[in-house]
Amino acid sequence: MNSKFNKFIYIAFLCLGTYQAIFNRNFLEAASSFGIGLAFDPFDTTVTWNERPLWQKIVLFSHLGITAAMFGFGIGLNDK
Repeated sequence: MNSKFNKFIYIAFLCLGTYQAIFNRNFLEAASSFGIGLAFDPFDTTVTWNERPLWQKIVLFSHLGITAAMFGFGIGLNDK
């Protein structure tokens, strides 16, 4: 896919997830949006994982951690 298209969709899902978490307080929907955003790799998709710079790996793993945290908040705060 086109790298510019991936960046646009990636940022759009990050913004949507942030909006859902902060303003709507719906952490499960935020986790879904962040997870879908991960599917659109904002970096060069022709580069294999082992050849990527360390900072790109850190960004993607941080994104995955935020997604897991949102999922945990959603499960924990909705436990009644």
